Amino acid sequence: MAKEEKPLNFIEHIIEQDLKTEITKEKLRFRFPPEPNGYLHIGHATAICLNFGLGLKYQAPVNLRFDDTNPVKEEQEFVDAIKKDVSWLGFSWDKECYASDYFQQLYDWAIQLIKDGKAYVDSQTSAQIADQKGTPSTSGKESPFRSRSVAENLELFEKMKNGDFAEGTHVLRAKIDMNASNMLMRDPVIYRVLHKHHHRTANHWKIYPMYDWTHGESDYLEQVSHSFCTLEFLPHRELYDWFLDQVYNPELIRPKQREFARRNLSHTVVSKRKLSQLIENGIVNSWDDPRMPTISGLRRRGYTPTSIKNFADSIGVGKRDNLIDVSHLEFCVREDLNKIAPRVMAVLDPVKVVISNYPEGKVEWLEAENNPEQEQAGSREIPFSKEIYIEREDFKEAANNKFFRLTLGKEVRLKNAYIIKGESVVKDEMGNIAEIHCTYDTESRSGSGTEASQRKVKGTLHWVSIAHAISAEVRLYDRLFTVESPDTDKEKDFLEFVNPDSLQVIIGFLEPSLQNAKVEEKFQFQRIGYFTVDKESTKNHLIFNKTVSLRDSW
Repeated sequence: MAKEEKPLNFIEHIIEQDLKTEITKEKLRFRFPPEPNGYLHIGHATAICLNFGLGLKYQAPVNLRFDDTNPVKEEQEFVDAIKKDVSWLGFSWDKECYASDYFQQLYDWAIQLIKDGKAYVDSQTSAQIADQKGTPSTSGKESPFRSRSVAENLELFEKMKNGDFAEGTHVLRAKIDMNASNMLMRDPVIYRVLHKHHHRTANHWKIYPMYDWTHGESDYLEQVSHSFCTLEFLPHRELYDWFLDQVYNPELIRPKQREFARRNLSHTVVSKRKLSQLIENGIVNSWDDPRMPTISGLRRRGYTPTSIKNFADSIGVGKRDNLIDVSHLEFCVREDLNKIAPRVMAVLDPVKVVISNYPEGKVEWLEAENNPEQEQAGSREIPFSKEIYIEREDFKEAANNKFFRLTLGKEVRLKNAYIIKGESVVKDEMGNIAEIHCTYDTESRSGSGTEASQRKVKGTLHWVSIAHAISAEVRLYDRLFTVESPDTDKEKDFLEFVNPDSLQVIIGFLEPSLQNAKVEEKFQFQRIGYFTVDKESTKNHLIFNKTVSLRDSW
């Protein structure tokens, strides 16, 4: 049966219409334009998948462009992290570009704007400029410096460039319309004085272009055909086009900005400023903390590129902002890990079980299937002995008929091993159960082919042999925020909604096959969840991060 084709989304409809009326397929070019002022997050991941996905669909090049116009917040660390994240997701870019590559051209164009009477140097404070902008319902007031001569503007702008003025003393503004209904068209600032070191241009520039001036002109210089942005940039489109009008050559491709809706994720924040606050306040440890919604954090937690791309594909591209439940993202990673993660046994809250009738000193190596979802996954051997660990919650001294785990007088099967029966318990001085004494059915070994091995009991437990178990640090992660939308309550700081129990660190006991597990290897701890080896793990100190439970618990 032929695979059913997905209907085109509205972005693809725009491209298809343009291919019919304005542009040839050979002229298509897309871009992903992050600002290197933080790590990419799950929202960026959907934009990455959109732009690079379009590149794959139309066999068109995609640029990775860093909009590095604000040296106050930008660092090479963020550039490196962004490149690593995009590559990890499985995408390749055609050209690696930087807005800073175009600083000279942008400056030259600004000079031409001044000569054409379309830009002027304003010497007011930022507060004065903001006050004179007016409101959406009232007109703005022209700057007293709006009528400066071309010669004076050129002289002042040159001095701004040379570093002759302190920060905040002058800006260059486009001369458009102080009565425009679109507030962004009311003489927007296009350059400001900044005496800051830039991660690529060092101290060469003392002025830096604003985003709106830089973005569209960079698209034009790179001959990007379609510039896709999120909905908050819709009001910017008019300004984007006005700036292009000043430099456009009809013989070249004119970029087209179009907007799509954000897909916000519940129980998280994606503002880089707020993510930085989480780090600064010690709530998380770093940008790649597994509780962070950054791509690096998700990767460290055990998410796969496939799961993130499937998530982006499943939520689609829309025209209205909406909130996606984080459980949908968890479903996507759970679905992928179920296919690829080997099954292993680990006990995270152990209680000792002594099998009274099992021979002292005897060890059996039992066969265990690695992944029933993969025929080629094969099997491994796990050791079985007289003393084992099971989960404490898997035993009750007395229980009703709906408790299908271990209890006194009833039987349960040990995964890949024998049927055992609870006989008695040993308690410590506090009354807590220290040991459970059981007997085992010698003919009930799983897969032995005997008649007894086919005997059915309702419960099956995971376990590890105490003598062979390896200990590991296990980091159990929960959602970072206790409410669905932590940053929408304007009367409360989003930090008030931080989950104090978002991380629990315990020592667990694992089957010995995990001794040589490598960083980022992923496993299903049977009956518990999916886990991955953390980057801080060493051969002598294994660390596992919990990725997601086996099922949605919310």
